[in-house]
Amino acid sequence: MFSNEYLSKLILPLVAEQFLAVAIGMADTVMVSANGEAAVSGISLVDSFSQLMIALFAAFATGGAVVSSQYIGNKDRPSACVAGKQLFNVSLLAGIAIIVIFMPIKRTFLSFLFGNIDRTVMDNADKYFFWILLSFPFLAIYNSCAALYRSMGNSRISLKVSLLMNLINVGGNALLIYGMNLSVVGAGIATLASRMVAAIVMTILIRNKRNEIFLSDMLHPRWQMSMIKRILRIGIPSGLENSVFQIGKLLVQNFIAGLGTASLAANAICNSIASFTNIPGNALGLSAITVVGQCIGAGKTDQADYYAKKLLKETYISMGITSCCVFFLSPYIVNLFNLSPLAREITNSVVKECMIASAIIWPAAFELPNALRAAGDAKFTMVVSMCSMWFFRVISAYVLSTVFKMGLNGIWIGMYIDWVCRSVCFIHRFRKGKWKNKRLI
Repeated sequence: MFSNEYLSKLILPLVAEQFLAVAIGMADTVMVSANGEAAVSGISLVDSFSQLMIALFAAFATGGAVVSSQYIGNKDRPSACVAGKQLFNVSLLAGIAIIVIFMPIKRTFLSFLFGNIDRTVMDNADKYFFWILLSFPFLAIYNSCAALYRSMGNSRISLKVSLLMNLINVGGNALLIYGMNLSVVGAGIATLASRMVAAIVMTILIRNKRNEIFLSDMLHPRWQMSMIKRILRIGIPSGLENSVFQIGKLLVQNFIAGLGTASLAANAICNSIASFTNIPGNALGLSAITVVGQCIGAGKTDQADYYAKKLLKETYISMGITSCCVFFLSPYIVNLFNLSPLAREITNSVVKECMIASAIIWPAAFELPNALRAAGDAKFTMVVSMCSMWFFRVISAYVLSTVFKMGLNGIWIGMYIDWVCRSVCFIHRFRKGKWKNKRLI
């Protein structure tokens, strides 16, 4: 169904888009680090919660993308457009609800999540959190529209808008952090402005009737529960999976907060560097939703199997290359950040271990389940991910970091144990072939 040229046009813009997001994220951290480790740590705490909300939007986007991809594979354009409109409505409603729920209790909520942390770190987190909350509805709109363009096999649009968004973000950071000395407030305002522009541009573009999927009559939501149910058949399991995953990470972040500011800052830098390594895997995972979803929608399960294996193989190759590069360059990369000697030492140690695990374990743990979700097999991935997160990552992280006094290294080793469990379960499920019998339309 798909030529190598088609796959390249789908995957390469996704790689570039993921690279942009990670590179600008690292630039954010580098810029904010000029204001000290307390600023980096404060943003890191908020980002932990932000990842939970982003995971919620990603779950809706995944559900909408899977349903839309299957309709496109089935040559049913009108239904694909209806699915896209419902995805947009649900995502925007979720973004607004987050502001209503968390804005009145933002500082209390941060204190509840992270306990008795340094007051300077909490002050920075509270200021940054205000602006990030305001940006969520715009991020929800961008994510839903980007997912619909990927369903159409057009990832160039989301790349161009992502480039614009990230240029505004980094430019705003330079002006507000360095020029106006606004520190974390400047970082938050720049993030809000960039997401707002991206949402407006995406909304205008997705209304184009020449698109395979286009949205019309935006001022009248016209909820269609039957289509929303199809989206939520993927979205709810994916949302629960991602939410539990991020809640587990928040709990682990609480363990890290107890290790001190140096470990908090080191963990933030390690996450940024690891995100860079995961770029090709994330891009190929997103492409699997489009490719496998269209194969299943067309009723061609043999091709769904073929392309799932092909994309997994490419993930191993690309992740191996990026992991090797980062492994050997890690001392130079870490020196880009304004870290204390202790934080720099911790970061170097964790990064090298992470690169080995990323090359060997990560692809099967995180790229392969996207092929299962694209077929509609989201409940299985949810159960595996939730159980593995709590029984392996959280418990292992606590035992290794606290009982065995391994510090931040113990936290990350617990994460690798979680990856191994996921990989074993997903490979077994894929080989059994039950996922081929799933279908949403």
